[in-house]
Amino acid sequence: MVLGRLRFILGGVVLALAGVAAILYFTFRSSAPAPASAAPPVSDTPAATWPPGALRAPGFRLTDQHGAPVSLAALRGRPVIITFIDPLCRDFCPLEAQHLNDVATAFAQGSKPAIVAVSVNVYGNAHSILRQDARKWALVPEWRWAIGTPGALGRVWKAYHVEVVARTKTVAGVKVHTIGHTEAAYVIDAKGYERALFLWPYSADGVVKTLRTLTP
Repeated sequence: MVLGRLRFILGGVVLALAGVAAILYFTFRSSAPAPASAAPPVSDTPAATWPPGALRAPGFRLTDQHGAPVSLAALRGRPVIITFIDPLCRDFCPLEAQHLNDVATAFAQGSKPAIVAVSVNVYGNAHSILRQDARKWALVPEWRWAIGTPGALGRVWKAYHVEVVARTKTVAGVKVHTIGHTEAAYVIDAKGYERALFLWPYSADGVVKTLRTLTP
């Protein structure tokens, strides 16, 4: 019983630290681009990890790009990568999508992880935009968008410690929305527990190695 409580406390501490790391990364990510020489190196190592059964992943129920329900509970029984992507982004998000494509293709059919991309841009959730991304980014079949009302999406962002800031300005009479957000990807095991958190920039190999270590 005492050991169980210690694990729970430890999981909470690590989660809090991961949240702080995510917020700090978001702060620098939203600032002016740094010179290439100052860019953070790609990491194979998760920003945080949790032992089996220590931290249940927050549940949610949203809608995918086909209008069908998407939920973490419905994906129980297979590993899941939950990431947070702006469908209208044209810089880092497409690169992260390609990394996650590489993760999925590293596994044989029947053992591929599900990829759930929770939208961080409420202005970019039209199905036509999501279909365009699927074509341009050559998304793998395991990829599912998760969209919903601003309130529903906001609750998921908060549950996963993802910071999202939307700025709006008017250019030539047209409103333009700029989204800044934490670029995070969580690895969830087949039982629905968080096992690792990756912050961008991370490598596909690092995620693959983590997935291969999961307890069946």
